[in-house]
Amino acid sequence: MMIEVQRQTEHRGSDDLLTAGLGLEGLRAMTPPAFADPAAPTAAELRRRSVWNSWRGIADLSATGGYGELYGSVAAVPGREFSAFATLPGARQPHRVMLQVPDDFDLDKRCVVVTASSGSRGVDGSIAVAGAWGLPRGCAVAYTDKGAGTDYFDLDSGTGVLLDGTRGDPDAGYPLAFLPQAGGAASGVAFKHAHSGDNPEADWGLHVRQAAEFALTALERAFPQAAPFTFDNTRVIAVGLSNGGGAVLRAASDPEPWLDAVVAAEPNVYFDGPGARTLYDYATEAGLLMPCALLHLPIDTLPQPPLRAQSEPLWTARCATLRAAGLVQGDTPAAQAQSAHAQLKAGGWSDEALVAGVLSVGFDLWRAVAVTYASAYAGTGVGAHPCGFGFSAQEADFSPRAARADERASWFSDGTGIAPGAGVGIIDPAMAPPDFTLPGLLCLRGLLDLPADSDFARGLAATRADLPRAGLPVVVIHGLGDGLVPAAFSSAPYVAAAQAAGREVRYWQVRNAQHFDAFLALPAYGSRYVPMLPYVYAALDQVQAHLDGQAALPANAVLEAAARGAGPLQTGQLALPR
Repeated sequence: MMIEVQRQTEHRGSDDLLTAGLGLEGLRAMTPPAFADPAAPTAAELRRRSVWNSWRGIADLSATGGYGELYGSVAAVPGREFSAFATLPGARQPHRVMLQVPDDFDLDKRCVVVTASSGSRGVDGSIAVAGAWGLPRGCAVAYTDKGAGTDYFDLDSGTGVLLDGTRGDPDAGYPLAFLPQAGGAASGVAFKHAHSGDNPEADWGLHVRQAAEFALTALERAFPQAAPFTFDNTRVIAVGLSNGGGAVLRAASDPEPWLDAVVAAEPNVYFDGPGARTLYDYATEAGLLMPCALLHLPIDTLPQPPLRAQSEPLWTARCATLRAAGLVQGDTPAAQAQSAHAQLKAGGWSDEALVAGVLSVGFDLWRAVAVTYASAYAGTGVGAHPCGFGFSAQEADFSPRAARADERASWFSDGTGIAPGAGVGIIDPAMAPPDFTLPGLLCLRGLLDLPADSDFARGLAATRADLPRAGLPVVVIHGLGDGLVPAAFSSAPYVAAAQAAGREVRYWQVRNAQHFDAFLALPAYGSRYVPMLPYVYAALDQVQAHLDGQAALPANAVLEAAARGAGPLQTGQLALPR
């Protein structure tokens, strides 16, 4: 199915494809690019700010982190962007697809890098992953938000997001990226990942394929003299990180040979085998138990933030409420923490994952993930969350309020696709003292006990991955200290099953690496961990060489990366495979 281009823009001079003209210095700036009118930014302003946020949400751009010097590229890449809304058969809502075509696209060696955003990010959320590698090499880069993204619909003003990122009224006749089904009395904010009713994760692989199909259509528009562009005459390499890594692995299972190779980093992938667990399972477990369990770890093992002195009273209170609920044993905080820690270890959590998991506890990320995904799996719309959660702008006391025009205008560029963030918070009707978030977390965890024929259980089961197509080169990369998507629950079972079945899957395990490169700008994280992006780029280089017939597929490897300490990153610390 060919998806027609709906918007085309030129990006040259002071507004290139890769950094929107910001360059490394602009991307490193601590404040985002400003809007001339905060309540009505232009499409160009929104794009620039979205690119700034997308880079900073994925890459370590700190002066000591080595980006643009030891690895990666932020060189200006002139070219064109082609955008559209694409809709899967039977889906209620579209997903965004976009193709970036550099001016030096090589018509004699046609190459498309297709990617899906990490987390629930917007369509350009993987620009630091795929764009930074593909565009400087003359490849076109195709993106999809995989049915999530930052196209928030404001129920109070009745406005959504147009294709160019500006806000619009559905009654004006222009298509919106997301138009939820909601009653007239609905208020607050609707997110596509949570409220589309489509359970996008079940179709991640199809989103990736549609993005690749859109790329072929857009390339024919860009170079009509060189048509046709087909999967037979155009190399397609898929790459993704986190949820994007899970998406490209889902695409890898397509039996049709449209993909030439796949690189998946720290993928959120669930393959039903020994040790495997769904993200929802271990996220709800961590949301409940990890705040208490962290008290069992020696104080000097945990990076900051969160600040231990500020967090310890909250963690101690969680131990007490878990004890009252019968979920941990012991009559003292120390004994309760030991009980919680033992449960996590029994569930497969490594010490390294628990240490890095402190970040997700500090940012309330476990609850944020569970709230959004519960709604998606259950297929519920606005106001029908299985545990009653919603999203809204909030007063200082966390009560809901209507969003201001300037807040609505920046959601597209500043949001991450889940709450809290960009001025939108989680509304939890079950919040109550003494442990305000515990009742809601218990409800979220309890959804796993619903019968197998419930909407939630069916939705969760639909996210199971299949093995990659036989003969398809796949490289999976995972940090052994990943505390958000632990390798033991995701990559390790998937790779074991794929290799046992004779698939062409290689596995790089990286010591002293965790999930979030962006947080390596914080000294306590940068001194402990190496970034993951250098390994993604290295895998893409080796896969490209393999496809060119210049090298064999890389071997399985445990890469003995060394923490950089207080100084700047050195190439030798990465232990990159050669």
